[in-house]
Amino acid sequence: MSATLTDVAPYLRRLGHDQPPAPTLATLRALQARHTAAFPFETLSTLLQLPVPLDLPSIERKLLHDGRGGYCYELNRLFLALLHTLGFDARAIAARVLMGEAEDAVPARTHLLVLATVDGERHIVDVGFGGMVPTAPLRLDTEMVQSTPHEPYRITRHGDGYTLQAQVAGQWRALYAFDLQPQAEIDQVVGNWYVSTHPDSPFMGQLRVARTGPGWRRTLGSGGVALHRTGLASERWPLADADAVIAELQQGFGIRVPAHPGLHAAIEAWLGSDASSSA
Repeated sequence: MSATLTDVAPYLRRLGHDQPPAPTLATLRALQARHTAAFPFETLSTLLQLPVPLDLPSIERKLLHDGRGGYCYELNRLFLALLHTLGFDARAIAARVLMGEAEDAVPARTHLLVLATVDGERHIVDVGFGGMVPTAPLRLDTEMVQSTPHEPYRITRHGDGYTLQAQVAGQWRALYAFDLQPQAEIDQVVGNWYVSTHPDSPFMGQLRVARTGPGWRRTLGSGGVALHRTGLASERWPLADADAVIAELQQGFGIRVPAHPGLHAAIEAWLGSDASSSA
């Protein structure tokens, strides 16, 4: 796989920079907040059961030129390449997603995130965790509650590993568990292959979309849209058919929807399966 960005300038412009910024914690904070607002989390490719290539030119083309978003293996790989380009000390690590799992579940390591060290202090950085993505770097070596532009988070230690939790509606919810084992390219290939092709993957035939903004999160899933604003009650509304979903993808999330001949049928199948599973 290529490890070199070919379009650094347009990538930085999407994140509000005309010139490469210095590799400081303030830069990292700004880039992460802007990235989750500029590039939506979305699983249109797995809905359509299309390949999800991980080479950086393909990811750059999809996110920077085709008007699309992606999931963790795309969003965090691209962001990690940008951090390397800017001179950050950063590397990939993997996590087991706990959100929505039973308390004693041990799911596969199918989430990719970044470990970045700035001024001798380690942080986890994540721009690809969907509707609960952290919007600021989180210090690794503390169990204190950490504020972000959105929810508070904390990292708890257990043996050689860690668990990331978010405070939602006054309760702490486990998002994922991780350790600091280095991730080789092949580890990412295997994880991405499972997520994008395995019949037990939660993304296969499913549509999940998320984007953040100042004081809000917008998500699409389970047949409808939710808008969460800090300090206010959440708003939710259903999407009746494929045309309504496509309009929401375009207008609500700013996604350039691909002209795929099977898109309408795939969305209708997803809407139908979701309705039957929730009945």
